[in-house]
Amino acid sequence: MSSVFTKIIAGDLPGHFVWKDEHSVAFLSINPIASGHTLVIPRLEVDHWLDLPPEVNTHLIQVAQIVGQGQMDAFRPLRIGMIIAGLEVPHTHLHIIPMEGMQDLDFSRASTTADQSALAANALLLKNALESKGHSTGV
Repeated sequence: MSSVFTKIIAGDLPGHFVWKDEHSVAFLSINPIASGHTLVIPRLEVDHWLDLPPEVNTHLIQVAQIVGQGQMDAFRPLRIGMIIAGLEVPHTHLHIIPMEGMQDLDFSRASTTADQSALAANALLLKNALESKGHSTGV
């Protein structure tokens, strides 16, 4: 059975994408801890990041770094945090989170209702920041 992320990647479920390439995608979390909270996900459906081929992990980190640089420009946080938890969906994903302090890495603070217009606006802001840095987002 396909994960919810595989369904989003396939277009069967909606997602606010900011990055698409041959090996990965990135889209905004529907339960953001902070504005711009983005998930970087391999197209390959593997539950635990330790089980991914090393080259896929390397690629995910590279995309996460690019997304984080775009988040710095788009949202102007103090830092960008990254978490690989993977308990909520059995498909590897990196949480890339603009943050002002450690509290911004606390999943108990995540929004439980998605404001689709805010997600769309934040996705556009981030996508534009990525493209202004010379990246082809594929979106």
